[in-house]
Amino acid sequence: LPGSLVLVTGASGYIGGRLVTVLLERGYRVRCLVRTPEKVRAAPWRDAVEIVQGDVGSDLSAAMNGVDAAFYLVHSIGSSPEWVEHDRAVAENFRRAAEDAGLRRIVYLGGLGDHSSDELSEHLASRQEVGAELAKGSVPVVELRAAVIIGSGSASFEMLRYLVEVLPAMVTPRWVDTKCQPVAVRDVLHYLAESLTAPVATRASEPFSWIASTAATTLASSSSSNSVPLRAACTRRTCDMTPAICLGPITAIFAVGHRTVNRLPNARPDMP
Repeated sequence: LPGSLVLVTGASGYIGGRLVTVLLERGYRVRCLVRTPEKVRAAPWRDAVEIVQGDVGSDLSAAMNGVDAAFYLVHSIGSSPEWVEHDRAVAENFRRAAEDAGLRRIVYLGGLGDHSSDELSEHLASRQEVGAELAKGSVPVVELRAAVIIGSGSASFEMLRYLVEVLPAMVTPRWVDTKCQPVAVRDVLHYLAESLTAPVATRASEPFSWIASTAATTLASSSSSNSVPLRAACTRRTCDMTPAICLGPITAIFAVGHRTVNRLPNARPDMP
């Protein structure tokens, strides 16, 4: 509840850093677990939060002391040849620490994908394994599986915008025709914050759900009236990437381990 202490991992990242601002605006007290405090020294919220130096794979007793709920927003894709095993192991450590500290809830942001499919990338399969590992314990886990998250300031968005600014035309690889369901970062932040207090109900037949646009699109070709081809955007010298990947209506369902959130308010348009 507002006023309670919330732990945010990954606060130096794109989602985590913005989420801290949202949580403070909602009246939560925030503690950030970061490996390198220097990375958040310039954050606008630095003096309004408690910083604890550490890693999700280390001793978390101090970081979780007095915490009501925690956000798990970290992954180590490609950091080492054994990154999949590492992510699973640190998720287990985080789960056990949360149980020992008596946390009320863990909120985990994973990746969109059909867990029953054999065609998941190693990255997406790992993200889902982490969610399953976190949910093995007694602490309820709200796992939000997001599609491609779009928002200014992220490395991928700024890279695409820069390409549009400097290139009159661009030859694209085949993967730009892959269908995706992009979701706005402000909606993701809203749903993450709402997941702290949303009521839940058991529904074992549908343990996982998604955050995504209701209409699939691609980076290169339009599949709805709300999207414009990236190739077309790249033929214009403009820094406005919004028409290239424009979002349709957003729909969202959430799961707490095997417990599905009954209802969440629609995202507000005034979110950052």
